[in-house]
Amino acid sequence: MPVPASAPKPKIAFVHPDLGIGGAERLVVDAAVGLQSRGHSIQVFTSHHDPSHCFEESRDGTLNVSVLGDWLPRDIAGKGHILFAILRGVVLALSLLISAQRFDVIIVDQLSASIPLLRFTNAKILFYCHFPDKLLTQRESLLKKLYRMPVDLLEEVTTRAADDIVVNSKFTAQIFERSFPSIKKLPEVLYPGIHVESYAQILDLTDPSVAFLVSSRQTIVSINRFERKKNLRLAIDAFSLLLKKNPSSAGRTRLVVAGGYDPRVVENKEHLQELDAIAKGLGLHTHIALNNNSSSAESATTVPPNTQVLFLPSFNIAQRTFLLMTAALLVYTPSNEHFGIVPVEAMYASLPVVAVNTGGPTETVVDAQTGYLRDAQPEQFAEAMAAVLADASKAKEQLGRAGKKRVEELFTSVAFIDKLEAIVERTLRSRNADAYEAWWRLCATVGGTAAAILLAVLALMLRA
Repeated sequence: MPVPASAPKPKIAFVHPDLGIGGAERLVVDAAVGLQSRGHSIQVFTSHHDPSHCFEESRDGTLNVSVLGDWLPRDIAGKGHILFAILRGVVLALSLLISAQRFDVIIVDQLSASIPLLRFTNAKILFYCHFPDKLLTQRESLLKKLYRMPVDLLEEVTTRAADDIVVNSKFTAQIFERSFPSIKKLPEVLYPGIHVESYAQILDLTDPSVAFLVSSRQTIVSINRFERKKNLRLAIDAFSLLLKKNPSSAGRTRLVVAGGYDPRVVENKEHLQELDAIAKGLGLHTHIALNNNSSSAESATTVPPNTQVLFLPSFNIAQRTFLLMTAALLVYTPSNEHFGIVPVEAMYASLPVVAVNTGGPTETVVDAQTGYLRDAQPEQFAEAMAAVLADASKAKEQLGRAGKKRVEELFTSVAFIDKLEAIVERTLRSRNADAYEAWWRLCATVGGTAAAILLAVLALMLRA
């Protein structure tokens, strides 16, 4: 339960690596805005924040966002991403310490490396684990395996130093327990939620950023970042099979592949071109709508009428609203997704969802009731898509209505903030002995190592 209105509200800081556009960033922004609306003083700290590539609340003054340590590189020649991410997090934490700002609770997510330093602020630390970072990387070479060993150990030790830990799904909780055996306290599940009010916008079809999306074709939509691990190819392959099995739908159906796209990220640029080439190789007519989200009539995009696969990078809120309100169904292609907020957004918009039968979607989508859960095979996805499109109106009425009801019961921002606020209060009151032990051991190890190095240097100087 949320704390009584008369109780003093804890002062809260959020620490997030890169406040761009993605599921983790949406959660941080929603959490910060939600707690702020309950009377908490909120400050968001990040290593990078680009006003042209972020959620509106982080740039329009709703949230107070401070950028610390963005002068450090993200990599060198495309290498060492995790090492520089850790370094940027450490610099952020040091900058926060030097600023002498005081908070009751600091909520950290994604990277745990800053936690030991942040404990010196005397704030309680709540860590939101989206997924263990050690499982998010490929280890193709012996060198990569060797350099990841200390990084993985650091992740476990620093995560253990948090006063409280929450995760985004039961699936992630199971993975967390297996990945970090030394952490005695099991994390609590805190499902992300959506602001249902933001999905009740009135569509302005005269908005140039929306007008070019209007089409007489029946729309299947996929929403995800342009990353290879999101398996967006599954949507394209399944769509191609759908058209082959139902030739009559070729001229009246389209697939819109929309999602987060950062031109600074090489993978985003490469994968968009890869997907376009794959679709063209399957004989599909494609169009990439870059720089598509401007409301200026002069920069309006024109989509060729024969487009079957439309790529929509970095779409805005109005475009998201339009797609969710007008599409026939959503396809969600990642396997072992940690949670996945997109199926929740789609269900609230009364869209049937076809998702992979692993990970977070198995906790949000109910098979044959709010959509279909299938193996990550184009044939199975195509069959489920065909089942929805056979009578799209009926599917929206039955599957869509059930999906919306499920979201209203379990996955709203109100439910999310209620539980988060209760966890913040619990974190303030509790004392995690295991976290203190891990912190002091880490401090002793680092201090002892530094002292040994200093003594060795002094000995060499004396000998000289």
